[in-house]
Amino acid sequence: MIEQISFGIVFVLAIFFFVRSVRKITRNIKLGRDIDLTDNRSERLMTMVRVALGQSKMGARPVAGFMHFLVYIGFILINIEVLEIVIDGIAGTHRVLSFMGGFYDFVIGFFEILAVLTILACAVFLVRRNVIKIKRFWNREMSGWPSSDANIILFTEIALMIALLTMNATDYLLQGRGADHYIEAGSFPISKHWAVLFAGMTDSTLIGIERFCWWFHIVGILGFLNYLPISKHFHIILAFPNTYFSNLKKKGQFTNLESVKKEVEIMFDPNADPYAAPPEPDPNAEPVRFGAKDVQDLTWKQLMDSYTCTECGRCTSECPANQTGKLLSPRKIMMSTRDRLDEVGKNIDKNGRNQEDGKSLLHDYITPEELWACTSCNACVQACPVNIDPLSIIVDLRRYLVMEESAAPQELNMMSTNIENNGAPWQMSMADRFNWATEE
Repeated sequence: MIEQISFGIVFVLAIFFFVRSVRKITRNIKLGRDIDLTDNRSERLMTMVRVALGQSKMGARPVAGFMHFLVYIGFILINIEVLEIVIDGIAGTHRVLSFMGGFYDFVIGFFEILAVLTILACAVFLVRRNVIKIKRFWNREMSGWPSSDANIILFTEIALMIALLTMNATDYLLQGRGADHYIEAGSFPISKHWAVLFAGMTDSTLIGIERFCWWFHIVGILGFLNYLPISKHFHIILAFPNTYFSNLKKKGQFTNLESVKKEVEIMFDPNADPYAAPPEPDPNAEPVRFGAKDVQDLTWKQLMDSYTCTECGRCTSECPANQTGKLLSPRKIMMSTRDRLDEVGKNIDKNGRNQEDGKSLLHDYITPEELWACTSCNACVQACPVNIDPLSIIVDLRRYLVMEESAAPQELNMMSTNIENNGAPWQMSMADRFNWATEE
């Protein structure tokens, strides 16, 4: 009973803290502007199944994609064994799902094979990051915590899989010896060979190792659950809603600012009275901001994108601006947005919603130099394995620079002036536009 009560306390506390963290993240995401993404439900569902569940975009890099698939499947399927461990912990039973007979044996054996493949995949990922040092893992934004975060999760995966195999190995020996409480159940194609390391130990020592690994495995998983909200690996959960709410429009199709669109429609309406007084503004409405200066000016989907970012760097490695040495990194745009959103959330927790901290996403976290380096080519959007759209954030921040701060680059201002005066981006009169076609 002491073990059951202890497990119950640990389990309830883990779920409580996880739910509290998720509620804060949900609150932060809801700080964004509203946007309706409830159309085309069947297409959205198929996008989620194909991209999030089926890992379709990971295949663009087959080696990394295959290894990620092993870790992904291992994470998903291992939760079936976690379910059994939770039931055993609460009820005080041992291998409670063994009533499934041969199917149970198959499942346990499959999990063991998958555990070994997961260990190998994580080891390869560690080598790629820390020995080979693939360039996209070592950009300037990946220094410090982001780099440690990736290694922590890989070592944790390896430790959990080793604990699982060790638990099964000692369990296998105890079953063979007819130890009390250890019913004969499960197939152990990997751990039965591992069990040779423990064959000379007494029953009490084996039970101690088995119990330690049992607790280490389940507490590790519950700890991992609470690590997710502060880690890039929160994408394990958010990848599904994020891909469901993907932008289904053609890439390169920009959204219109509603306030600007109305002004243009009035200008082109032949029946509009140019001398009519504008409608009285709603005194309770917030002033309209053109573009985005801070995270509250972005949509909730853009903020969800920032929390879903896996920091894999595929967007940055495909970015032509980054390849030519410019400051822009689409991954850094997403990471900065998430960092700023976390800072805003902490400020709300401490001082309430109406207390400004004097900072903003633009300038304090993302510089104009980064924004103007973007060519709007959508390579980052195409490369993202979970359909994140860094370009939409870049465009909204640039809109603010142009329309609120009048801070466009000189070249852009000259082009706009030429279009206004000459009907073309070049500094020549309309009468001279076809001079190039005249014969010499």
